[in-house]
Amino acid sequence: MARKTTTSSPRRNQPRPAAKKHAASKGLLRRVLRVAGWILPGIVAVILILRFVPPPTSAFILTRHAERMLDSAPGPAVMHEWTPLRRIPKHMALAVVAAEDQNFPNHFGFDVDAIARAVEHNKKNQKVRGASTISQQTAKNLFLWSGRSYVRKALEAGFTVLIELLWSKERILEVYLNIAEFGDGTYGVGAASKRFFGKTPARLTTHEAALLAAALPSPRKFSPSRPSAYLRQRAQWVQTQMRQLGPNHIAWH
Repeated sequence: MARKTTTSSPRRNQPRPAAKKHAASKGLLRRVLRVAGWILPGIVAVILILRFVPPPTSAFILTRHAERMLDSAPGPAVMHEWTPLRRIPKHMALAVVAAEDQNFPNHFGFDVDAIARAVEHNKKNQKVRGASTISQQTAKNLFLWSGRSYVRKALEAGFTVLIELLWSKERILEVYLNIAEFGDGTYGVGAASKRFFGKTPARLTTHEAALLAAALPSPRKFSPSRPSAYLRQRAQWVQTQMRQLGPNHIAWH
């Protein structure tokens, strides 16, 4: 009697590994989009509110408070004081624009020419040069953290677009002037005027405004009240740029 042989047939409807991976990726993407659909309206609402309401603090200020509590970054007490637009002199705003982002009135959050120049510079030099605009710095200081990760830069770009869409240029500059670090643990032009010059922002001279703006790239390294030779030289450069730009370079009421 001949033996009956059986052959194993391939199992049907068995998903291939590539198909499994593709399905998992689609599922993850759907979950990410679902979460974003919930988070994005909240972010937009917060930014809209901050168009009219002074931010009580910022991500950078909160981080600095935490560092001081943990003694991981010794330094003077953290100082922050909101100053309304009407009490900030135009030459203080112009000094910041001259020092940090001269094309601020014209770009939509990103200065393409400055980015191209920074890329060329960084190819040839070890010292990295950034090209962040005032809008980008406002987004980063207000909502994010320091660092150079791609995730942080992507979030910064998203917040920058929203801020440019929902705020006026004047409002962006007003918020920046109130949350930027002008000296070690000193946030906002109101706190900086009081700590370094013992006066209100409205009484700042053009030279004092230039000193504050000159310290912005390295606020924990320089003191506007005790300026080094380098800081004095940079402040003179800022004043020269202010004269060249002219008082009408920015809209300020």
